[in-house]
Amino acid sequence: MLLIFRHGPGCRRIKSCEGGVFLHSSGSSLLSGTLLLTATGLFSQVLGFLYRIALSRLIGAEVMGLYQLIMPVFSVLLSLTSVGMTVAVSTLAARFHALGDWTAIRRVLRRGVLGFMLLLLPLGAAAVLASDAISVYLLGDARTQLGILLLVPCVLLTGVENLHKHCFYGTGNVRPPAASETIEQLIRTAAVLGLLVLFLPQTPERTVGLIVLGMIICEVFSAATLIVLFRRQLSRVDLRPSAERITWRRIFSISIPVSCTSLLATLMSSANSVLIPNKLVAGGMDASAAISAFGVLCGMTMPMLLLPTGFIGALGLTMVPDLAQKAALGRRREIREQLTRVLSAVSLLMAPAMALLTVVGPDLARWVFGDAAAGDYMLPLAVGTLLGCYQSVLSGALNGVGRQGLAARNAIVSDAVQLAFTFFTVARWGLAGFVAGFVLSSLAGALLNLVSVLRCAKLRPRLVDWFLCPLLAALLMGLCANLFFQICLDHALPLVCSCLLAAALGTVVYLAALQAQGVLPRRKRQKT
Repeated sequence: MLLIFRHGPGCRRIKSCEGGVFLHSSGSSLLSGTLLLTATGLFSQVLGFLYRIALSRLIGAEVMGLYQLIMPVFSVLLSLTSVGMTVAVSTLAARFHALGDWTAIRRVLRRGVLGFMLLLLPLGAAAVLASDAISVYLLGDARTQLGILLLVPCVLLTGVENLHKHCFYGTGNVRPPAASETIEQLIRTAAVLGLLVLFLPQTPERTVGLIVLGMIICEVFSAATLIVLFRRQLSRVDLRPSAERITWRRIFSISIPVSCTSLLATLMSSANSVLIPNKLVAGGMDASAAISAFGVLCGMTMPMLLLPTGFIGALGLTMVPDLAQKAALGRRREIREQLTRVLSAVSLLMAPAMALLTVVGPDLARWVFGDAAAGDYMLPLAVGTLLGCYQSVLSGALNGVGRQGLAARNAIVSDAVQLAFTFFTVARWGLAGFVAGFVLSSLAGALLNLVSVLRCAKLRPRLVDWFLCPLLAALLMGLCANLFFQICLDHALPLVCSCLLAAALGTVVYLAALQAQGVLPRRKRQKT
């Protein structure tokens, strides 16, 4: 259910030489790429969060629930057509970029786009023809049909965009997709909200259709922009004749395991999305109230928790091709060093963010979304989100070192745990059953991926440095921030002011706790 990966460090610098184009990697260039994508991701997260606030106030919880219902169809189509292709393009582009073979990179991208189109043509037609049956029998609400119809062109544009974007990531050029991502978010926000302001009030079905139409408008810009930018990049490099054969077998050997994993995970996630309101109704809740509760959980509470995860998305986008390059060149020691830095960075950044959101999140969510149920279950959801960050990064590490099968197995087990909890407990426990499954499934996925990465990379576990010290510091930060936050509220300070003061005090406490545990000095000595 946690979609952190819209799929250290991996920025590469290209230098022209007599023989062609060679790859030069350095710690600073890798860090700069991750920092650029992190800044872009955080901006997109914040803008997307503000967009969610405006969207929820314009359309309400019930229509938000309908919109959340159609998104699994979007995810399934992408899983079947483009997800595996994007990983194959990124991985192969990274390998050929290490060899300076831009002709092979161009061939890889062309094969990837062609394969995506061939897959989407019959699947998109089937989705259009069966849209009525999908809306009524699979999603359980006929009002989703128009949104399903409009999703097909949106998938087409998104797939083309993602293939070009991941080719840029594979070659280490993160600036064009970063700029495109930023402008895309602005266009999506303006297009969707503009259409709603102009044409509301409408029926719920047409309202969902307006949202998807706004998504299509922004995807037209992104796809066209990245195509033009990639062609400009090709015009600046040496396209020498290449002896590399880009066969379908070579592409599908990477894409099929990833696609199958993504499809199965998406199907389980989609089943979750459909089961939650149905099980809530089976437990005695009114159908409209069930859709509203689902919309609040997935459209309001979860987006707030995902705000700090822009770093994780950036890390995954740069880490996978960089690990693939190191694996291709046999640099096992560098892989282990990079994984050590990655795991430490995830703990040091995500643990305090989740601790702070646990304290201020419930009150802040109710204030910004204007819904009394927004922010419910914030503590367990924050724990599950943190575990999901570990799961996501470790899954990317397995894909980067060529162990897609292990990543697939672990993801399936994790999603199966979530689906089982939703199926057996939501009717009896309500949304608490889903939340319990979310935490346990994220824990299972993180542990399985950690064990797999340790074995594959022959990496010695450093559990104290990776997890224990940052988590203890974050726990102390959360306790102190909570005490100070409640004091501020008791003295009638404004909510936003109270949140900022609690965040400032919490940050000081967190850094002091790390210093007391010797984490910060130890990091400095290692760098020296």
